[in-house]
Amino acid sequence: MRHIPLTAASLAAAMLAATGAQAAPKAYPEAEKQVLEISKQAIALRSVEGEGNKTGDVAELFRKELLANGWNGGDIEIVPHKDTAYLIATWPGSDPSLKPLVVSAHMDVVEAKPADWEHDPFTPVVENGYLYGRGASDTKFEAVLAMESMIELRRQGFRPKRTLVIAYSGDEETSMATSKLIAERLKNADLVLNVDGASGTLSEKTGKPSFWSWQGAEKTYVDYQIEVTNAGGHSSAPRTENAIVQLSEALERIGHYHFQPELNDITRAYWVEAAKLEPDAVLAGAMRAFAANPNDEAALKVLRANPSMVGRTGTTCVPTMIAGGHAQNALPQRATANINCRIFPGHTREEIMAELQKVANVPAAKFSDVTGDASTMSPASPMRPDFVAATRKAVTAAWGPIPIIPSQASGASDSMWYRAVGVPSYGASASMMKDSDEFAHGLNERLPLLNVRPGITYYLSLYRDLAGK
Repeated sequence: MRHIPLTAASLAAAMLAATGAQAAPKAYPEAEKQVLEISKQAIALRSVEGEGNKTGDVAELFRKELLANGWNGGDIEIVPHKDTAYLIATWPGSDPSLKPLVVSAHMDVVEAKPADWEHDPFTPVVENGYLYGRGASDTKFEAVLAMESMIELRRQGFRPKRTLVIAYSGDEETSMATSKLIAERLKNADLVLNVDGASGTLSEKTGKPSFWSWQGAEKTYVDYQIEVTNAGGHSSAPRTENAIVQLSEALERIGHYHFQPELNDITRAYWVEAAKLEPDAVLAGAMRAFAANPNDEAALKVLRANPSMVGRTGTTCVPTMIAGGHAQNALPQRATANINCRIFPGHTREEIMAELQKVANVPAAKFSDVTGDASTMSPASPMRPDFVAATRKAVTAAWGPIPIIPSQASGASDSMWYRAVGVPSYGASASMMKDSDEFAHGLNERLPLLNVRPGITYYLSLYRDLAGK
């Protein structure tokens, strides 16, 4: 592959190719240059949990960039936490009575083994209009894009009425401890824009924008352990009670069980809007029917048979790990299984575990919640008219009049911690990519740099409308 420097001219050409006849968004030369430069510097810092974690260095990189562009030292805080850190940077608004607008992202990334990549994952590379490196799509580039757009807004002389807060966590990919700490500190916020959530999709055939999506809710991630214990004994003398057999009976029942199908305002809107873009007439019909009546059996049969749709119909639980026995010639003394659940908003962990126990119907099976504190139940955010209107305006300015689809994620992101303390949070990334370019957490992670200019346009519009003039 040939290395191609991204110039202002090539960026404009890429944008015209993506949007067809629509005029490219206005250029912001200084901001565009810094988006690429700071993104590359951030990717080069190996912000991975464990020894040598450089998440604090990423925070310091961002702090220096903000200090160089109008922020005061007292308005930027880097808080160390174990081997990581989080960043909170405040741009005070003119009206202190208004609750702040928070821009959320994370600075850490998942592990990447250089030997498996075509390029070193922590050596940023620009090739053929793409930025390669761990964090290119999840989510260092987007964090920088949102930050540099705010810097550009300040450069233009904008004075927000509502305080703007950049809040970047340091362990979203692992324990989420800093995510929880930040949300608790900012529980007085009016609204959170989580730029590590949702995005737009480019057509595989034309490269033009197909639709843009925002996330207003997410299911709760939970792991339950099922354990069956017996006295065991010699395998030549089988007994009625066998831990492996009993566990298998419980797993079979759970594996065939369907939870009550459900809708909320966000998922109902998803089914209605997504059905308009679905080329499969049978699937589109099932989506519309489910939106009208979630208990429609014919619609459920179609949706549950589709791996990309079944999780959207309600709570799902599936066995993911099993272990049992201690010797080939002995009756098992212990057998365990892990059940991974994605719980629809509005239900508690205890409620779902009790339902699974009832379904399993094996008195000897002991159920326990082994999730830990890295996940929490959170309600769906409301479909706030100001957010919906502001995002439609921003997306249209950046990409043209394309379909916009609300969505609910399967979890988990920093948004859940804000929602858990009563702050509406919305996944609302500016960027677009083809499904075939989605390599977050995988090999050769990349993001098309045609997102730079429209991304700045998007954030400038969103900040102006939600922070007030």
